[in-house]
Amino acid sequence: MTQTMPATWRIGEATVTRIEELLGPAFRPQELLADFDPAVLEEHLEWMAPNYYAPATDQFIMSVHSWLIRTPHHNILVDTCGGNAKQRPGSPHFHQLETPYLDRLRAAGVEPEDIDYVMCTHLHVDHVGWNTRLLNGRWVPTFPNAKYVFSREELDFWNPANNPHLPEEPRDVFADSVLPVIAAKQDQVVSMTDQLGDNLLIEPAPGHSPGQVLLRLLGGSDEGLFIGDVMHNPIQIYQPGWSSRFCMDPEQAVQSRLRVLGHCDEHNSLMFPAHFGVPHAGRVRSHGSGFAFAPEEARQAVHL
Repeated sequence: MTQTMPATWRIGEATVTRIEELLGPAFRPQELLADFDPAVLEEHLEWMAPNYYAPATDQFIMSVHSWLIRTPHHNILVDTCGGNAKQRPGSPHFHQLETPYLDRLRAAGVEPEDIDYVMCTHLHVDHVGWNTRLLNGRWVPTFPNAKYVFSREELDFWNPANNPHLPEEPRDVFADSVLPVIAAKQDQVVSMTDQLGDNLLIEPAPGHSPGQVLLRLLGGSDEGLFIGDVMHNPIQIYQPGWSSRFCMDPEQAVQSRLRVLGHCDEHNSLMFPAHFGVPHAGRVRSHGSGFAFAPEEARQAVHL
């Protein structure tokens, strides 16, 4: 008997599977993008709606998901969404969630115990939540056999011991989703440039947050690029100067975005963002003096 798996792409010998937490209309464009111009959206409306923009409610479609990478040697989970039962009153999208995230991971054929690495591109609320789960009143690592990879720059910045002026929510995120991993000695700290095995390279992509990193998956003639929040919506491919209101250094975010877009165009990389709507991934092409987006549908795989 066969069972349909979640959306899956192939890069060389590896597969990449999307593990969903949330998907639907979220921010209005001007709420997300500080320099948003509605005339630009109108130019792209034919392909933006309905998968990336909902005209009826004037909201971008936002996905919150992890990327599960399976190589011949390791299972790697890139970013871990918002998590269940987390107290996030300042972020209503992620406050006290109860989603079947782990069931979706199992539907992809992977148990939490099977994860070898958790790669956190940065330590924002929607990228670290499933690092931990609540067990007998304590936050414990969700993936007991995994090493959790953190950028040192990111870890140092969001640690309240180093930055006493942090607002309450980032303190809570660090306390319930990062500190328990460190206490369990499951953390693996890198300095923004490193590698996991032969075909997984970690590179810096700061701006959205001080120590954000991306992950390159090399697969022979193909490459996957896991970009975290370098972009939140594909319209930024056409307008790379538009940073989100959540970017801590908007100008640096622009430079990281341009570098990623140029790299994807030059290397024909399949780009895996953290928040794009369906089909969630795609290629970047040169277009005049800028870039264009070529969405790439997943291969719907099955397993026995």
